[in-house]
Amino acid sequence: MYDAHLAAFVAVAEQRSFSLAAEQLHLTQSAVSKRIALLEERFGQPLFDRIGRQVLVTEAGAALLPHAVAILQRYRDAGQAVSDSAGRVAGQLRLAISHHLGLHRLPAVLQQYNRSYPEVALAVEFMDSEQAYARVLRGDCELAVVTLAEQPQARLVEQPIWPDPLYFVCAPDHPLAQLAAPSLATLAEQPLILPGSATNTSALVREVFAAAQLPLQSAISTNYLETIKTMVAIGMGWSLLPATLCSNLQQLQVDCRPIVRQLGYLHLAKRTLSNAANQFVQLLEAQRQPTLS
Repeated sequence: MYDAHLAAFVAVAEQRSFSLAAEQLHLTQSAVSKRIALLEERFGQPLFDRIGRQVLVTEAGAALLPHAVAILQRYRDAGQAVSDSAGRVAGQLRLAISHHLGLHRLPAVLQQYNRSYPEVALAVEFMDSEQAYARVLRGDCELAVVTLAEQPQARLVEQPIWPDPLYFVCAPDHPLAQLAAPSLATLAEQPLILPGSATNTSALVREVFAAAQLPLQSAISTNYLETIKTMVAIGMGWSLLPATLCSNLQQLQVDCRPIVRQLGYLHLAKRTLSNAANQFVQLLEAQRQPTLS
């Protein structure tokens, strides 16, 4: 069936690798290659160039890709609609979840969902929040649970569930720890460890210092907050971290407005959610916490 062939094509195009596509689809590499060969025979043009170990999408492949993605999404939607019409909570639910939320906020929710709806096959992908936004916008995932961006997007429904204040922290033996109330200017003079500049969390922090016209020194950039905590703990710089990661670190009393990121879920505004997704949303809504002033 052509849906299987198109799925192989999209996987290779996204992974730029036949072997990685095979792993993603739980197929052998030869099976993926055969499906691509059949598609190339059907369209009469090569879809990929194999140059050494590189796999590059050809012009024909680039033209096919958005159509293939749309066809696969319609195919999944059709199957889900048939299941939903009977009132069943079944089928597959594709979720994109940020690493931090997956570790600290969602284990109990996922466990409860799995026990309550055993007919749903959860396909969970852990990634940076910004990547999750892209996955939802492309239609690859029905829901994402992430750090929400400061500026909402018109194509998305974005619902905050957990206000997540960030705290100024350093190692107990860091020079900043000896100050009763360091100023933003003092902090700006010391090396800082933050997620990458393209992340929602980093943008939130940098906005505060930019408003005070204070340039920041960035020692290390990593999108994993758990790694940032480790780097802070060994004295490589200060940072801002959520309460879940502040243990064994020195919290700094900085005269600054609260810096609070919003954690929540999002989905395409014009996409009708499946029964499976609606039930997951209900579990998330049950976790809703009041907004911090």
